[in-house]
Amino acid sequence: EAQLAESGGGLVQAGGSLRLSCAASGFPFDRYAIGWFRQAPGKGREGVSCFSNNDGRTYYADSVRGRFTISSDTAKNTVYLQMIGLKPEDTAVYYCAAPVVLGPGTCDLDQRYLEIWGQGTLVTVSS
Repeated sequence: EAQLAESGGGLVQAGGSLRLSCAASGFPFDRYAIGWFRQAPGKGREGVSCFSNNDGRTYYADSVRGRFTISSDTAKNTVYLQMIGLKPEDTAVYYCAAPVVLGPGTCDLDQRYLEIWGQGTLVTVSS
């Protein structure tokens, strides 16, 4: 069974840092592009960052570019999201999902395949 499991969320003060992890199992991780999405209370889902394990391409939303860094360790089947300079508006439940497709300035779920989602991890940034 294909699974994703996030970890690393928590409570942090504005300006602080967190590193989220997304551990994958049950599918060929090194052939997939993986994305991080977030959903804040009362808001829609937002694509945050994506990483293509095929070619190393990355995507960042404008709201996080320069503060968040996505990386992948294929030996551990894990994608990371390093977040620095956190702001209260980064408060949300963060999910990883696969597969995603990266285009010029975009990253979305690949509608051709069954979606895989993790359970989410809560990030709370206090002001």
